[in-house]
Amino acid sequence: MNWGMIGAGVVMGIAAIGSAIGIGIAGQGAIGAWKRCYLNNKPAPFLLVVFAGAPLTQTIYGFLLMNTMRTSTADPLFLLGLGIACGLSMCMSAVAQGKAGAAGSDALAETGKGFAQYIMVVGLCETIALFSMVFGMIVC
Repeated sequence: MNWGMIGAGVVMGIAAIGSAIGIGIAGQGAIGAWKRCYLNNKPAPFLLVVFAGAPLTQTIYGFLLMNTMRTSTADPLFLLGLGIACGLSMCMSAVAQGKAGAAGSDALAETGKGFAQYIMVVGLCETIALFSMVFGMIVC
């Protein structure tokens, strides 16, 4: 059994699980914010889609790292560990991003202000996944 190939698949799978959870959390926040806008006869900002979709990028990072790992000549058990560690960090980044996106949706829909500040926090959560991908690509 090639543990390195399992590690490559695991990084993609765990990152995608995190994206799904994060999108679910952020999507719930966006839908709730839109509902409040409709109930108050306020315009519902389409911009909330940005918050809801932000955690999707962790799946892309998992895919890119997976492709790098597939062609790696590193020790297969190292690649398995790398896949688990990077996948989990991307997963948690997506979950945190979903929570930040849900809060940003709520705040933006209520006030109509602060998009730049809210998206910066979402971007900070994104940075963890980017670091994991890049460091993973460097070491394998």
